[in-house]
Amino acid sequence: MKFEITPIAFVRSCFQEKFATPRQPGLVTAATGSIELLPPFNDADTVSGLENCSHIWLQFVFHQCIDQGWKAKVRPPRLGGNKKMGVFATRATHRPNALGLSVVKLESISTTNNQVILNVSGLDLIDGTPVVDIKPYIPYSDSLTQAHYRFAQEAPKQLTVVFTDPVQSQLKKNPNLKQLIEQVLAQDPKPAFHRVDSEREYGAKLAQHNVKWRYLSDNSEVWIEVCTLELIR
Repeated sequence: MKFEITPIAFVRSCFQEKFATPRQPGLVTAATGSIELLPPFNDADTVSGLENCSHIWLQFVFHQCIDQGWKAKVRPPRLGGNKKMGVFATRATHRPNALGLSVVKLESISTTNNQVILNVSGLDLIDGTPVVDIKPYIPYSDSLTQAHYRFAQEAPKQLTVVFTDPVQSQLKKNPNLKQLIEQVLAQDPKPAFHRVDSEREYGAKLAQHNVKWRYLSDNSEVWIEVCTLELIR
């Protein structure tokens, strides 16, 4: 038995690539974007009443992973990137059906010029992600205070993020970008199996900027230093 799934919308996001995109929704509140509905779903009637929701569920396709197949066991970052778990015990992107589920904050709805656009925050999706369904988040049924998951009961510890003087100067006129970079890098986006190496430089595209950083440490702490920031032209 097979089913066809049609995209109803696409994501416009501050994340242009998989690397450094948050691994879970809501961790980076400064990550904003929009959900742009496609015809014939871009009708104001389809979202009538949705303005009463503070948050929404997005069901989407891991479109950049479809051609890579799936495995019965995967290496979750929360386990250090070396230990394996069953794919259905994780939120790995490489799945038999490349579907994901994400809850985001609904900031506003625009229904002008024959467009329906949902402005959201707390995104963990890259630009161009196909959305196949949208549902309201219902607190009394979707928030289960008694639920537990031993391997990820709490959010990961966040790292301190500092900026070189040139980057700090660049960001004086763009506090929103600074907040986005801080929140994204605090999640420690490097591969879980990488050791801290001050000589290794990492980079990612965030909000139309190339951001490069490195990891520094002393005997008791690891932190991130943002080295360079360049506008993508």
